[in-house]
Amino acid sequence: MTMLPAPTTKKLGLVIDLDICVGCHACAVACKEWNDGGQFGPLPDESPYGKEPLGVWFNRVHSFEIEPAQKNASAMTVHFPRSCLHCETPDCVTVCPTGASYKRAEDGIVLVDEDKCIGCKLCSWACPYGAREYSEQRGVMQKCTLCVDRIYNESFDEIDRQPACVAACPTRARHFGDLGNENSAVSKLVAQRGGYDLMPEMGYKRPRRDGGSSTTSSSAAAEEKMDFSTASPLLRWIDKVLSR
Repeated sequence: MTMLPAPTTKKLGLVIDLDICVGCHACAVACKEWNDGGQFGPLPDESPYGKEPLGVWFNRVHSFEIEPAQKNASAMTVHFPRSCLHCETPDCVTVCPTGASYKRAEDGIVLVDEDKCIGCKLCSWACPYGAREYSEQRGVMQKCTLCVDRIYNESFDEIDRQPACVAACPTRARHFGDLGNENSAVSKLVAQRGGYDLMPEMGYKRPRRDGGSSTTSSSAAAEEKMDFSTASPLLRWIDKVLSR
C-alpha cells in the first residue's frame, strides 16, 4: 500500500465553470497535443480512424441532453469535462501495490511513475471519476499531470505556466491555481460561485484549505454533502447523475 504525504499548504488544482463550458473539446485536444510529445507521453491511439477507435486522453468532455420539465420547452445540453481531480485523499494512490501512483508532498499533484507501474489497473478501479487512462500499447496507467512539466518551466513566460487545457479554453471556463491558499483567484472563485465537491459521499474532497486535515471519514463526508433540493434543475440533475 502506498502512503499519502503529510498535508501541505500548497494544493494545486483546477476549477471548471460548467455554466460557460460549451463542449468544444479544445481542452482535450490541447492536452493531447502537449502531453503526447512531453515528459509523460506518448499518448497512443489504436485504430483512430476505425469503427472502434481507442486511445489515451487525459481530458474528456461528455455531453448530456436534459429533457425539459415542461411541455413545449427546449431541451438543454450540458457539457461535463472529466479529468483527474488530484484529490486530497486519493484511493488511486493508496491501493497501488508498487508505489507507481503517488501524491507529491510539495503541491498535491497526483502522478504515475511508469517505471514502477505494472498495469494492474487497481488505481483505475479505485477512482470514482473514471479519470485513469490505461495504455494497452504501453501496458501502463497514464493520467492528467496538471502539466507539471509546463507549470514549473521557467523558460516560459509567467502567463504561459498553466496547464495546456486552461490556456486553450476559449470561454475561460477552466481555471488553475492554489486551492490551499484562500486568497488565490481559484479559491475566491469557488467561494463566489458556490463550488462543490463531486460525489462528496466518497470522502475524497477537492484540494483546499481545510484546517490541515487530509482525512475525512465517510460520516463526515456525508455531513458535508450539499443540499441540492433548492438548487437549479441543472445542478440537481448533475448531482443525480454523479451520485449513481
